[in-house]
Amino acid sequence: MSLIDSLARLEAVTTGRAQPRATVRHRHISQRPLVLVPLITAGEAGAPLGALVGTERTSPRLLVVPQPRDRDLRFAFLAELAEIVLPYVDGFADDVEAAERSETDPETGKRVKVEVDLCADAPQLIVPSRAGIEFVRLLGRSMRFRRTAEQDPETPYPAPPRVPLLGRWLTHFGERARVPGSALLTAMTELLSRHWATGQSSLEDQHLGALLAWIEAPEGTSGAEAALRAELARDGDGQLLCPPAGPATDPAFDNDLLAPAMERYDRARGALAAAEDGVEADERLGRLTAAEREIHALIDSRTRPTWDAVWRGLDALCTLPEAAHAADRWTRDRWSFTGHRDRVTAGEPPQPRVDDAVTAANKLATREREQARLDAQEALDDPLVMAGRRLAGEAFAGEVTEVVMAYSEAKSPRPRPLVTVRTDDRPHLGERTKVFRSLGGKPQTAEFVAYEAAGSVVLRLTDKMGRGKEPEPGSVPEKGDRICWTLFEHEQRGGPKLPDPENTPWTHGGPPSDAAESPDPVTAEDTL
Repeated sequence: MSLIDSLARLEAVTTGRAQPRATVRHRHISQRPLVLVPLITAGEAGAPLGALVGTERTSPRLLVVPQPRDRDLRFAFLAELAEIVLPYVDGFADDVEAAERSETDPETGKRVKVEVDLCADAPQLIVPSRAGIEFVRLLGRSMRFRRTAEQDPETPYPAPPRVPLLGRWLTHFGERARVPGSALLTAMTELLSRHWATGQSSLEDQHLGALLAWIEAPEGTSGAEAALRAELARDGDGQLLCPPAGPATDPAFDNDLLAPAMERYDRARGALAAAEDGVEADERLGRLTAAEREIHALIDSRTRPTWDAVWRGLDALCTLPEAAHAADRWTRDRWSFTGHRDRVTAGEPPQPRVDDAVTAANKLATREREQARLDAQEALDDPLVMAGRRLAGEAFAGEVTEVVMAYSEAKSPRPRPLVTVRTDDRPHLGERTKVFRSLGGKPQTAEFVAYEAAGSVVLRLTDKMGRGKEPEPGSVPEKGDRICWTLFEHEQRGGPKLPDPENTPWTHGGPPSDAAESPDPVTAEDTL
């Protein structure tokens, strides 16, 4: 946590209201996101209990598993979820635009530009908290290897037709959520806590109701008291007024309401199975329907407050203007979505259970690179974030007091102007330390030369001044300009090229085994 974030939390404690950590919105928000509020059975992470899902604020779809221990009911839940999620995903697959991408020419080995299709937009899934993202990943892992009756008529317990395809998509969204700055699958608590600082811990911020209580606290009220009510307040029956749907349920709800309702449902199912004639079956069917409706009402009562809270969080985020680099990160999400769409359409097998060494190393390198890029872009887009980097000595801002033209000592001298900047910051500068400033959206590099009296810093510009003997107009700061310089690079460099999986060295497991699991046969349900 940076010093300015700590100061924001202290101010939130003092004022009783959440304090802004950003002046712009650093994540892309779709105009039509798909909100998913899942609920699971206590003690069984992979057993869904129900969910509210949809793209319309006022008309969510309620999915319920009346008895999570019943495999057929779980499969029916997953099939219903697939009928909602997959058409939403497919709605973004066909609208494409032309784009250029660098690829390696197999004949020459050189990088060349090729024109490919890029999806004009991409789906966005929003869940209440970080635990919801892990649940989506778990669902994807549990579904993508399932066999359907069409794929294997002899498979025991076949899955509904589109469940494996949904598992592949949820796995992709879950993996993409691990990339810093990605917005294909995101948690509302992560979005809000990135833009507002509260007076509670980051663990307490995972309770969406408590987090919103700090942000929405009216003037003259305490966010701490409102958050405490959101976490602990109960009604006359001992049930939470603001159930977290985290996606685990509250023990009081499980013991006092859900367990008795499921017991009545189980008895009604057993009685219906034992009916001896049509009249008795009709009567017992009515009892079963009533028991099922009771469970539906209970699940709706636990998920509806969180559903409303997610949409209130979207309202709060949309009050902030979108950051300049957020569109670039969303474009990378679109590339990711397009690539997975192409893999599914081409009939490639599902994602493996365990990545090979090269794939794992590439994923790790990508996440590290994207984290550094995200940190740099957020600071460049947001003066409040840049203030934190300045307090840490990783950037400094000041006024240009003098510009002296100088040239390199090479055979063909190049301009190397000396720029003196007066600053009140205390950057960590050493001999020939490189610093950067944004010039027309591109980083211009300078070298630290020396300190002067009165907090002045002398820098030598080294690039972005044209090819002539005289710098191009606007490429050199002028006296009186106020500029922010950073000690971190604005663009991240790629690492060394890794070998192909077939050439993996023995120290990292060697080439993939020929005994790998064969892919499932492609059916009509596997294509978009």
